[in-house]
Amino acid sequence: MAVSDAILKRLLSLHPKIIDLSLDRMWRILKKLGDPQENLPPVIHVAGTNGKGSTIAYLRAAIEAAGLSVHCYTSPHLVKFHERIRLGKPGGAELIGEDRLNSLLEECEEANGSEPITFFEITTAAAFLAFARSPADYLVLEVGLGGRLDATNVVSKPVAGVITPIDYDHQQYLGNTLTEIAHEKAGILKPFVPAIVAPQPDEALAEIERSAERVRAPLLIANQDWQAYEQHGRLVYQDESGLLDLPLPQLPGRHQIDNAGTAVAALRSLDDGRIGENHIAQGLKSATWPARMQRLGPGALWSFIPKDSELWLDGGHNPSAGRALARAFSELNDRVSRPLVLIWGMLNSKAASDFIAPFAGIVHRVVTLTIPDEENAIPAGELAETARQHQISAETAGSLEEALKQAAQITPAPRILIAGSLYLAGRVLARHSGEQMSQVSGAGRR
Repeated sequence: MAVSDAILKRLLSLHPKIIDLSLDRMWRILKKLGDPQENLPPVIHVAGTNGKGSTIAYLRAAIEAAGLSVHCYTSPHLVKFHERIRLGKPGGAELIGEDRLNSLLEECEEANGSEPITFFEITTAAAFLAFARSPADYLVLEVGLGGRLDATNVVSKPVAGVITPIDYDHQQYLGNTLTEIAHEKAGILKPFVPAIVAPQPDEALAEIERSAERVRAPLLIANQDWQAYEQHGRLVYQDESGLLDLPLPQLPGRHQIDNAGTAVAALRSLDDGRIGENHIAQGLKSATWPARMQRLGPGALWSFIPKDSELWLDGGHNPSAGRALARAFSELNDRVSRPLVLIWGMLNSKAASDFIAPFAGIVHRVVTLTIPDEENAIPAGELAETARQHQISAETAGSLEEALKQAAQITPAPRILIAGSLYLAGRVLARHSGEQMSQVSGAGRR
């Protein structure tokens, strides 16, 4: 076990609740640490339900294409905790090193003492220390959960806010209506700081507009102030400053047009002459984001399936992710027809029926599994029954390897998609690469 894993497991015990939305504990520890949040590089703060990771990937790639350095904070991690904290360097951001991470975590642990604090709060404080002590041109900061009371929402004056598409997720913390959820997400809006709003359901957009009016935050709203669409194999972006003719984004799926457009709108709002159209174009072509419609190349899992199969991975886990995946794989099948097999695992905090429903009529078979070592995993048998309720053929498997072997029985060679959970995706990537997975898992990884 890495030293950082031992420290992180210790930090999990500092508060009885894994998720407890409040900023009081965050303000307390930051004050003891010298308020590092006041010494960060210019912050682009990103909230939303879907598309945050992809939008962040485009932002980071374009800023780096301009020769600038950008820190990046995201969650949860897939394989190891270090993925959450990327430190900007000339030539590209790098994951925080083990020694530096250990030192920062111990510093935060000492500053906190025996006071209650959540895992996400104390590790976010460590990230702020890292970012404050390392010069960079920008920091792209992803909200962990919600926005208004999220541990990242202590930055008083970001240079831009971003709200990606909002949908139902984490209702037990954010509310049961899109209005309530949007209210929490819009809590990142700050006075006179431009906020870029991706395409939204009407109910969510109305609440974002009300929240923006209350705090006097100027909005740049998709399909009102800017547009992004595909035309003749290109991404066309247009706002009041003009039109950009850009390459289609590297990340697959029609929904990436909206994510890429949101990133372009955010970059344009910075009014940074160092970031030109050519850098934005390069960023769209070079951005990568693991476990988001990721086609897996050579690795250990290929020993279980025919070599002429396709193997895809996606961590999507809510209704809109299910719709986006089903649409993307339906379009993929229109181009190159193969039977689609979905290997599916989910946590019990997610709406399994709403996720699987869009796959009816698209997927040839579902193979369900219980995500290993996750106490909140939905049992494979329950998932299979949920799939059958939507007239989808389903069977269970006792392990990922067994699921792949079952998928391999489909002929002709299938297109295999593993989806339903970021926690499952992390295990898949670790197994495929042979990399040691962090010992900090489950809800503590949020």
